[in-house]
Amino acid sequence: MNLADNPHAVQVRGLTKSFGRTPVLRGVDLDVPRGTVLSLLGPNGSGKTTLIRVLATLTRPDAGDIHVCGVGLGRDGARLRRAIGLVGHDPLLYDDLTARENLRFVCRMFSLDRADDRVERVTDLMGMSADLDRKIGAMSHGMKKRFSIARALLHDPQVLLLDEPETGLDQEALALLDEVISLRSDSTMTVIMTTHNLERAVALGDRIAVLARGRVAYHESVESSDTDAARQAYMRHIGPSR
Repeated sequence: MNLADNPHAVQVRGLTKSFGRTPVLRGVDLDVPRGTVLSLLGPNGSGKTTLIRVLATLTRPDAGDIHVCGVGLGRDGARLRRAIGLVGHDPLLYDDLTARENLRFVCRMFSLDRADDRVERVTDLMGMSADLDRKIGAMSHGMKKRFSIARALLHDPQVLLLDEPETGLDQEALALLDEVISLRSDSTMTVIMTTHNLERAVALGDRIAVLARGRVAYHESVESSDTDAARQAYMRHIGPSR
């Protein structure tokens, strides 16, 4: 999959999603240029996690035109999942397997070559090489989160989706994650990160978006929107930063 001919890694038009009679996304429009980091802010219930799950092909939208890496959502799910890395609230790891076994399983699932080299690289990146042979079920939430991030990076995704990735991470792990986001190994890699932390959003993002009441209420590049402007938009659409 090559994004060279497409300036946008993610394009969303008219995305709607309801659960029962409760609308969550109410016509989301969003363009994310390839190779950028989009920090997505919003209160609980604004639809951030639902949007991430739709882009990750885990939740089916009710309506909308969605393209990820130039592929229309629903047209080639297997191809899309090879291009996407996801870190969500569920670590997507098997508790009864060791971390090494989990990561090797992902390598087999994606038919990746040099599996052991890949496992070593991503676990070194997250400072977890010494824990590779421990079972996931015996780990703390923070350790599981580190391996969840390693799993998401294992196949060198073109789009990395991070849903409040800082939750449960200690300061060391948070610094490692910030380094991963800031120093992406592939300049074409695109990151969409949801967060409640405005300062991190501004520090790490190339673009800032605010999701409020199921719609994108604000979306600007960091270059054209300084910290004060982003903070004012955040407070206008959400309330004081937490």
